Order: sequence, then C-alpha cells, then structure tokens
Amino acid sequence: MARVTLSFPDEAFLFATEMPVRITDINGANHLGNDALISMLSEARAQFLVSHGIQEADRDGNGIIVTDLATMYQAESFFPEVLRFEVGLMDFNKYGGDFVFRVTKAASGQPVALAKYGFVFFNYNAKKVVPMPERFRSRFRS
Repeated sequence: MARVTLSFPDEAFLFATEMPVRITDINGANHLGNDALISMLSEARAQFLVSHGIQEADRDGNGIIVTDLATMYQAESFFPEVLRFEVGLMDFNKYGGDFVFRVTKAASGQPVALAKYGFVFFNYNAKKVVPMPERFRSRFRS
C-alpha cells in the first residue's frame, strides 16, 4: 500500500493552540496513541472555529461534518509533553474543503504529525450535504 504523504504551505495555517499530552492519551507502546491524536485534532479544530466566531451547527441544522482523514506521523510524543497544533483551511469546493494541521512539540518545535481532514457542510435536520455558506467562504478566502 502507498504511504500517505502530506505537505502544506506555511501560509495555510491561520491559528495555533497548545495542549498537553495526558497520561490517558498514552497507548500500550508508551507513546501518544493515534486515537488520542485524532481527538486532539478535533479539539484544535473546535478552538479554531470558536476563535473565528463560528458555531459547529447553526439554528437551521447546518453544520460541518468530517468526510475523511489522513495523518502522517513524524515522531513519537510522550506524557507530559505539550504539543502545538497549527490549524488552517485549504482546497475549498462548492460544499466544503480541508482542515489542515501541523503538530509539533511546543518546547523544541520537533515535528510530530501532519494531518488533514475533509469536511462538507451538512444539514443535520434534512440529513443531506448543503453548499458552503458564503459567509464562511468569504471569511477564509485567501
């Protein structure tokens, strides 16, 4: 199977936050588990949206749903290291685009992972994909 390779330009990243690796994030190999990293990516995305005044879902039932995820691991991380999560947006289309992430060790800057996940806007009441709201698109247009 082909390996996943990710690369993002520095200007793609619009937001950064830091989170500690918790003891409960450690797996049987004694490092940060992939399930914990995915949860941390979701937290970073939520913080990014809040920082821009965007709610996960509006009163009409429109919100963001994740369609796919790709992660490229670059180094192990251990309890109690603090990780820096940089978040950005790329590759908009009619319905969504990609959230992109760069994860590094806050103390040293050592790369830990690159990740992206695709998203679309989704109406949870109607259970269908809907076009990206123009107010979202225009807020993040480069």
